[in-house]
Amino acid sequence: MNYPAFYDQAPRIRMRDPLAAFLGAAENGLLEYSYLDAVRLAGHSCPTVAGAWLMARTALRALYPDEPAERGGVAVRMPAAEDEGVTGVIAQVLTLVTGAAAGNGFHGIGGRFVRQSLLGFSTSSGAGAVQFRRRDNGAAVAVELDLATVPAAPNLRELMVGALHPAATAEQRAAFAQAWQGRVQRLLLDHADDPQVLQLTRLN
Repeated sequence: MNYPAFYDQAPRIRMRDPLAAFLGAAENGLLEYSYLDAVRLAGHSCPTVAGAWLMARTALRALYPDEPAERGGVAVRMPAAEDEGVTGVIAQVLTLVTGAAAGNGFHGIGGRFVRQSLLGFSTSSGAGAVQFRRRDNGAAVAVELDLATVPAAPNLRELMVGALHPAATAEQRAAFAQAWQGRVQRLLLDHADDPQVLQLTRLN
């Protein structure tokens, strides 16, 4: 697969999945996810996908400061309805990393390893923070993404219009793609630990 080199430089997320350990899918259940995994899931790379990736990382590091986070051990609450804006895209990335799934999730084995209904959506409309809660001790955090300090290229809209035109040249399409991924790169490499971009609040 040919993809931008910075995908491999983006922060990785290490998880421990008891279900993977139980079924022999990974020794001790240890799994490491990369940003490329999120790209493969979404089918594209954009600030929303990258932002969701970093939101998961930020929350899990806060909830599990001294050990890999437990996949399936965290419940996630989205701040908007699943069909509103980019809520669904963000939720899919969070499910990939945390294992928290909606009603279609894994039912478990003998009452253990349940992933179903660990992902919830608000019935109200509007932006806000995503809430993450540990199921074992109740510790919870909220993370909100603010991209105001990571703006798009000033000519991005112009480049997009040109790239979308039926007669667009390869150079026009490449220029747009480079500008688009440039913002993603800055977000992942320069702002992964930026508290202005990833605003964390401890809820208890």
